[in-house]
Amino acid sequence: QLKLVESGGGLVQPGGSLRLSCTASGATVGRFAIAWYRQAPGKEKQFITCIDGNGGFGTDYSSAVKGRFTISRDDAQNTVYLQMNSLESEDTGVYSCAGRSMGMETTCGAFVKFGENGFHYWGQGTPVTVSS
Repeated sequence: QLKLVESGGGLVQPGGSLRLSCTASGATVGRFAIAWYRQAPGKEKQFITCIDGNGGFGTDYSSAVKGRFTISRDDAQNTVYLQMNSLESEDTGVYSCAGRSMGMETTCGAFVKFGENGFHYWGQGTPVTVSS
C-alpha cells in the first residue's frame, strides 16, 4: 500500500522560495498519479498541482500557482517535489500530497473534479507560512 510523507514546510518571506518533498514507501511512486493540495486556515482543501502516474511526467496546475510552482518526480528517490517560487501570503496553509492509481485515465487532471475523493492515499501534511 502506498504511504506518503511530506516534508520541507516552514516560514518564508513573501517573494521567497521553498521546496516540499513527498516521499513514498510501500510502492513505486511513479505508478501513481500524485497531487499536491493545500488547506488555508478556515478554508477547504484546494488542488494545487498533479503529475501523471504509470511512468508519465505530464502535469496539471491550478491557475493560482501556474508559473510559480513546479511539480516533479525523482523515481530513484521515490519522491515527488513541489518547488514553490515567488511565494505570497495567500500561499500560506498546510500542504498535503495525495496519490491514486491511474486506472484507465491518461492524465492526473482527470481526478481533480472529484475533489479530495479523487485521491485515495494521503500524507499528514506539512505547514507553510508566508509572512514577513
